[in-house]
Amino acid sequence: MKNRENAHIAPATALYLIPVEISSAPASMSVPAYNISIVNGIRHFIVENLRTARRTLRRWNREFPIDECEFHELNGHTDVREIPSMLDALRAGHPMGIMSEAGCPAIADPGADVVAIAQTEGLRVIPLVGPSSIIMSLMASGFNGQGFAFNGYLPVRDEERLRALRELESRCSRLGQTQIFIETPYRNNKTIEFLSRYLQPDTLLCVASGITEPDCESIKTKPARKWKSNTEDYGHRPAIFLIHRAR
Repeated sequence: MKNRENAHIAPATALYLIPVEISSAPASMSVPAYNISIVNGIRHFIVENLRTARRTLRRWNREFPIDECEFHELNGHTDVREIPSMLDALRAGHPMGIMSEAGCPAIADPGADVVAIAQTEGLRVIPLVGPSSIIMSLMASGFNGQGFAFNGYLPVRDEERLRALRELESRCSRLGQTQIFIETPYRNNKTIEFLSRYLQPDTLLCVASGITEPDCESIKTKPARKWKSNTEDYGHRPAIFLIHRAR
């Protein structure tokens, strides 16, 4: 019987969206064996970072034939004029995969532009199951999971940041909708301080960090006023922020 690393299911001619671990925990904790068996049959990839992608493929399968593969990088430095040609292998009948550095491609990560082109051309797109810090934090927050919005990053400037926060809090009250956003790790502690100061005292704030990390995962929900006494250091790990108010 083939082991998890070397198992191989022939992939369909499709664009596969391949989730990558979001922590240093073993891949077996968050990446299904089925995913790896599909990836083992793909030789054409669109990746956020070439070095990270190569390491991931070798971590999943030590014998993965990296040298037989074609890679295209898709990130903030990519010329948008280069994107359509990245799907040439798929158009020629080969399966392709999209990988971001962590989590699910096209969800707060590169990939949506390529998927949009594939959909426009009627090419098959197959999302694979895998970890999403956005969805996992919502699951654990205790907030409304039927009505929610992911808002990316809040503005950096305090004035604009406060206006954006007021609007998100208003949506919570008007719609009962959970509002989700992220921040760069070095700004996490300041963001918690900002939120605890300017949110209404009874607005619920969930801070989820280190998701799937065995030793430092932390997901806490409490009223904004109680976050004023926070002493936990969130400055060195990715975090998701969620706010909610009852309608």
